[in-house]
Amino acid sequence: MTSAPVFDAKIPETASPKVEFISLSHLNPSTELNPIPSRGIDLKYFRQYVRSLEEGGYDYTLLPYGAASADSFVVASAVGQLTERIRPIVALRPNTTFPLVGAQKLATLDQLTEGRAVVHLISGGSDAEQARQGDYLPKDRRYARTSEYIDLLRRAWTEPGPFSHEGEFYRFDDFGPGFAPYEAPIPISIGGQSDEAFQVGGEKADIFSFWGEPLDDLRGEIDRVHAIARAAGRTTLPRIWVTFRPIIARTDELAWRKAHEYVAKIADTFGKAAYGKQSFIPKGSPQNVGSQRALSFAEKGELYDRALWTRTAAVTNAAGASTALVGSPETVAAAILDYVDRGADLVSIRGYDTLADAVDYGKHVLPLVRQELAHREATGTRGTLQADHLGGYTEDYRRFAGQA
Repeated sequence: MTSAPVFDAKIPETASPKVEFISLSHLNPSTELNPIPSRGIDLKYFRQYVRSLEEGGYDYTLLPYGAASADSFVVASAVGQLTERIRPIVALRPNTTFPLVGAQKLATLDQLTEGRAVVHLISGGSDAEQARQGDYLPKDRRYARTSEYIDLLRRAWTEPGPFSHEGEFYRFDDFGPGFAPYEAPIPISIGGQSDEAFQVGGEKADIFSFWGEPLDDLRGEIDRVHAIARAAGRTTLPRIWVTFRPIIARTDELAWRKAHEYVAKIADTFGKAAYGKQSFIPKGSPQNVGSQRALSFAEKGELYDRALWTRTAAVTNAAGASTALVGSPETVAAAILDYVDRGADLVSIRGYDTLADAVDYGKHVLPLVRQELAHREATGTRGTLQADHLGGYTEDYRRFAGQA
């Protein structure tokens, strides 16, 4: 039994004063619970999904990228035209797009969306996946390429005249001035758990992203990336993005019934390699450090802190963001606030029943988090949500979790 921390009125010094919410845009109704063989775009579904994000109060949506996926730039442009407020995050692999062209495409998207574009650079965690599009650069050099890529993106957006460059990975003469973003340079996000990822992210990224993991471990990682930023002389530290796969229901007990049903279906889907990119995922131990870290937590325990559940990571071999938050909307909102208290200010939540979950989060979870943060801003004190909905710090909750 894990004893509950004290959730009194004092706001932790590490707490972020605000939080923005991210989802991931899905192109068709195929899910890990109910895979539908398709590589295509169901336009009616996609429109409905994106509209649900706007109506649900999300701030951003991530447009993922893979060798067999739709093009993230084109999808991001569609999101920009289908919404008025949502900020599209383009997932971009440096090996697929020359940096000056990437800068041009991103600035074009930013102009079309009147300043809403964001880019998430994927250095590449799998040699096999990188090789599918002709990238054979060793993993330990891919973040060095990302570092050079970031520098060139920013120069392309801001240099007032032509410039030349001869680096380790890119060379060109007399480029510029480039096509400018709408008003300001576009935020650049990166993620990863390798030493190289932390170094580049701390030194240069506007946003550093993590998968959901135990609270104290995440805080240690935040301290690490911020220490690198300070050592590099930065006065503005990278924002912290953390991702979860919440499973919610009206009560904690019902949420756990759903979670056990879900994980059985997800395990079956992954066992058959029946969903999306699973047929491209190598068997055995993952190459990327983030997945290795997620599996290590899963091996040590299934339930952490208030609501973090790792079995979903275990049954998927930690293929992407896969740790869940399980409970009632109140318990999950309180768990999100625990991470906000540790310093996260961008929270990505995406479900397993993708459209229905996006709608439910917007109705039942986001308002609770925002209500608490509004209370803090108005009063300078913490509200009672975290103290009232203790989740994994109670015997009943842990009993529900164990009733597979």
